[in-house]
Amino acid sequence: MDDINPNSSSGRFRKWFKRKHKHKQTDPYYDLDELSDGDGDNDFMEDVYINSFEMDPCTSTNELRIFVGTWNVAGRSPVGSLAVDLDEWLKPQDAADIYVLGFQEIVPLKTRTVIGAEDPTEETNWNLLIGKTLNQNFGGPWFTPILNSISSDNYHHVKVPDTEKRASFSSITDSIRMRRRSRTHRRQQLFLGDSKYKLMASKKMVGVFISVWMKKELLNKYLVSNVKVSSVACGIMGYLGNKASVSVSMSIDSTSFCFIAAHLASGEKSGDEGRRNRQVSEIFKRTSFPQSANDDDNLHPLTILGHDRIFWFGDLNYRLDLEDNLARYLIKKQDWKALQEFDQLRKEQDGGVFEGWREGNIKFAPTYKYSSSNCNRYSGGLPNRSGEKQRTPAWCDRILWHGKGVKLLCYFRSESKFSDHRPVSALFSTQIEVMKSTNSRFLDEDAIFSKIRPPGNKEEGKSTLLSLIVKRTEASSTQMQKL
Repeated sequence: MDDINPNSSSGRFRKWFKRKHKHKQTDPYYDLDELSDGDGDNDFMEDVYINSFEMDPCTSTNELRIFVGTWNVAGRSPVGSLAVDLDEWLKPQDAADIYVLGFQEIVPLKTRTVIGAEDPTEETNWNLLIGKTLNQNFGGPWFTPILNSISSDNYHHVKVPDTEKRASFSSITDSIRMRRRSRTHRRQQLFLGDSKYKLMASKKMVGVFISVWMKKELLNKYLVSNVKVSSVACGIMGYLGNKASVSVSMSIDSTSFCFIAAHLASGEKSGDEGRRNRQVSEIFKRTSFPQSANDDDNLHPLTILGHDRIFWFGDLNYRLDLEDNLARYLIKKQDWKALQEFDQLRKEQDGGVFEGWREGNIKFAPTYKYSSSNCNRYSGGLPNRSGEKQRTPAWCDRILWHGKGVKLLCYFRSESKFSDHRPVSALFSTQIEVMKSTNSRFLDEDAIFSKIRPPGNKEEGKSTLLSLIVKRTEASSTQMQKL
């Protein structure tokens, strides 16, 4: 190999490879950042890596479990008995990989809160309580986290380089960017203690609030990128935030996700269903995730329906087209199938604004409206109690999804009496597509040397690997010349 022309592609590769190995021996923090500071050999390495990826691409499919929950908390702050209620709500038999929680009315919907400036206090308090609950249930000792959630700009999470972890990059540019940020990520890890879940994104608009948490180990395993948020106010006059949606967009490797938490128009009078449908249409139209300077090189979805996996949840406020006494009769019989025949949202899934969206089979009682806190009795009924609102019970709190590769594992309500709504949850198994290249593994050469070198002869193993790569590069170059 000493006879290789130093100006040929093979010679330049050999020169780069030796220089990289030399630096790695003397600097334990040496990584691919050095590529951006070198000479023209860098362009060659980018060509080799990209061509290798394009010549031998493959896709693997991995499974993630996503817990989606929604709860209208009736303007109450996260204090007192709520800690116990939240613990029961977020504690399924097995911990999920991702928790996506949507809340409505985390502040009272009064004039001051609707038209005044946003106050982050309640959002912070909820995130602290959620983080404490998740990490005490499924992680180690809880430390107050750095709540660096996404509120306006996008976010590109960096995987920690590790020869034992799978390398999965869309291009050499991603690789350089990720390695450059890895040291910052390692420093951040020191402040997270033994917490198992990290807050990925959080957004509040008046009373509507979304909070997305992910297992820390997934951030080391997958490329999480382009985390963005969007909010749409569609309440009074069509533009105030008493009714609204807040959405999070993110990509996990090659699969894009969108989570929409919404609070739609209330009411069971004629015409109220139409107002809800118009708000849904506005949310579809006005929710956007525009490109920004911090995006990676891959295109990401700009609208809700551009995503691969979509989850829409919240107090959607769809009611039952049924007289109150008949609804209560079917509830008493627990005839959920018969009751669903009169459900407005089911009709919207059949040719309406939610056509093509799916929901699990409802096998639980309507979640609204309960008489008061600490009460299991629905409001109203006959004889009507003094001061109580007459409301026909309904499944106002719902979770829908759209897209392939999603399997519903369970759909249920919890029994917290914190508000006049009961929280609703769904656990999903979803598939993500992971793009990888078997040839890209040469970037972590130490992991491969251990498999090909004879015991006790590391340099011979490196020469063997280098010879194989050079031969493949020359063969590729010859093939391209023939074309």
